[in-house]
Amino acid sequence: MSSQRVTVGELVAAFLEECGVRAAFGVISIHNMPILDAFGRRAAVAAAQGNPAPIRFVPARSEPGAVNMADACARVSGGLGVAVTSTGTAAGNACGAMVEALTAGTPVLHLTGQIEVPYLDRELAYIHEAPEQLEMLRAVSKAAFRVRSPETALGTLREAVRVALTAPRGPVSVEIPIDVQAAEIALPDTLAPAPVTAPQPHPAALDRLAERLARSRRPLLWLGGGARHATNEVHRLIDLGFGVVTSVQGRGVVPEDHPMSLGAFNLYEPVEKFYGTCDALVVVGSRLRSNETLKYKLKLPRPLYRIDADPQQQGRCYEDDGFVPGDAGLALAALADRLAGRMNVDPGFARDLASARAAAEKIVRDGLGPYAALVDALQRAAGREFVWVRDVTVSNSTWGNRSLQIFGPRDGVHALGGGIGQGLQMAIGAALAAAPRKTLCLVGDGGLQVNLGELTTLVQEHADVVVVLMNDRGYGVIRNIQDAQYGGRRYYADLHTPDFGALAQSIGLPYHRVRDLATLNGALQEAAARRGPTLLEIDMVAVGPFAKAFAGPPVKKEKERAT
Repeated sequence: MSSQRVTVGELVAAFLEECGVRAAFGVISIHNMPILDAFGRRAAVAAAQGNPAPIRFVPARSEPGAVNMADACARVSGGLGVAVTSTGTAAGNACGAMVEALTAGTPVLHLTGQIEVPYLDRELAYIHEAPEQLEMLRAVSKAAFRVRSPETALGTLREAVRVALTAPRGPVSVEIPIDVQAAEIALPDTLAPAPVTAPQPHPAALDRLAERLARSRRPLLWLGGGARHATNEVHRLIDLGFGVVTSVQGRGVVPEDHPMSLGAFNLYEPVEKFYGTCDALVVVGSRLRSNETLKYKLKLPRPLYRIDADPQQQGRCYEDDGFVPGDAGLALAALADRLAGRMNVDPGFARDLASARAAAEKIVRDGLGPYAALVDALQRAAGREFVWVRDVTVSNSTWGNRSLQIFGPRDGVHALGGGIGQGLQMAIGAALAAAPRKTLCLVGDGGLQVNLGELTTLVQEHADVVVVLMNDRGYGVIRNIQDAQYGGRRYYADLHTPDFGALAQSIGLPYHRVRDLATLNGALQEAAARRGPTLLEIDMVAVGPFAKAFAGPPVKKEKERAT
C-alpha cells in the first residue's frame, strides 16, 4: 500500500482509468457525488496540463438514458461501459435500460450510490433508500454487488468488472454507500483489473465437429453477437467455402456486401428454401431469438451444430446435433485449422446463396414504396465508415435492421430487447466511441418522445450524430396491428407530437424537414459534412405510406414447431 491517501470515490475513478474506460454517463446526485467529484477533479488536472480528461463524463438527463449511452458505447468500443446513478428511485429508473444491456450481453458497469451504512437495511424510510434494492438490481443484471467497507471497494470493483467482461458478457451493478464513497483509504500499489480469460473449447469436441463438416458440400454459418470478435476466423472459413447469415446482433461480422453473405435476411421465404439445400449449419454465438426465427418455426439446415461461450445454450430453441462450448474466435480458428485442404464445396453453392439474397432483398425493397429512395440516399451519404443506431420503429423493422448495409462487427447498434425510445440515447454513447466516424440514428416520433430530454444531451456533448426522425404522428406499427388484427379499431396510437423544428431551434440543434424525398440529398450532404448533431425529420404523412404495411414480426402458420 502507498502512503498516499485517497477517497473511495477517487479510487473508483483511478481504477476505471486502469480498465481503459474513456467515457462514463450518469446523473449527478448527493449519493454519488464523491465519485463524480473525482472524475471532475482529475479532468481539471488533465486540462491544466493540456491533456484530455482521463474519463469524459456525460451528464445525461435521465438514468435510463445514461445506461443506454453506456451500453452503446461498450457495443461500439468493445470495452466496458460505465453508468453512474443515485440510489433508490434513480437506481429503479435505470432498470429498463439494464434489461436491454442484459438482453444484448453488453458489459456495463452500473455504479449506484447507497445510503450511509448505519442506516442501511433498517427500514427507517431514509431518503433515497429502496427496500431490497440489491435484489432488484440482481434481477436485471448479470450480477450485483455491494461494497461493504472502504477496504473492500477495490476487490469488489475488480470482481464486478471481471464478471461483466467474462463471456457471456452482461451488465453488473455495484452499490457503494455514500459514507464509503467519501471515506479515505491508502492508495493500493496496483489498480490493475483482474484478468479475463476466454472459455477454451475442448479439442475432442472440435475434432468431432471438423470430421462432420469436412463431409459437407454446402455449409453455412449463422453468426450472432457472440461472434463479433471473430471476424478474421470467420473469413478463414469463408475462404474454405462456407456461406454466412447473421442475426441482427451479428451484423457486420462479415461486411454486408460480401458475396458469401446473406446479411441479416435470415427469415424470408427464398432464404428458407435455400436453407433446405444446405447440408450443415453452424450457429455461432446466437440465441436464435424468436423474432428472427418465426418463433422457432423457421426451417434451418440440418445437421445443426452450435458453438457458444454459454454451455446453457445447448439444446435451447432448436435441438442441436452437436455442441461445442467455448469462445467463438478460438473455436472457429481451431475449426479452420482442422478443415484446411479438406473441404469440397459444391461449385453452385455461392451462386445459389447470391440468388437467395437477391430475392429476399427484392421482397423487402418492393414493400418500401417511396422509402427505397431514402435507403439509397442514406447509403450513399454514409459510405462505409459509419455507425448505424436504430430504435424500435416501423422503419427499422421494415428496412433498418437489414437493408442499409454495414461493414464492421461493431458498426450496428439496435434496441435488441424491443424497448421503444432507446435509440437516441444509444446514438450518443455510440458516437463517443465511434469518433471520428459519423453516427446515423433512426428513430420514430413516438420513440423519440419517450426520452425527449436527451436531445439536449446530444447538443451539449456535440455528439456527431445525424438523427433520422421518421414522423408519422404516432405509433405506426400499433396502427397497422390494429388494422390487421383488431378490425381497424385504432385506439391510443395517435400522438400529439411537437413541432420538432421549433424544438430544435430552441436548443440550438441544426434541423431539416423533408416532405419530398427528391430534396433529401441536399439535406443529407449538409448533415454529413457537419461535425456535430443534426435532426433530419422525414415527414411521412407528406411522403406517403409504405407499399406494404408492417404489422409486427412475421409468424409462420404451421401446426408443429420446427426442430
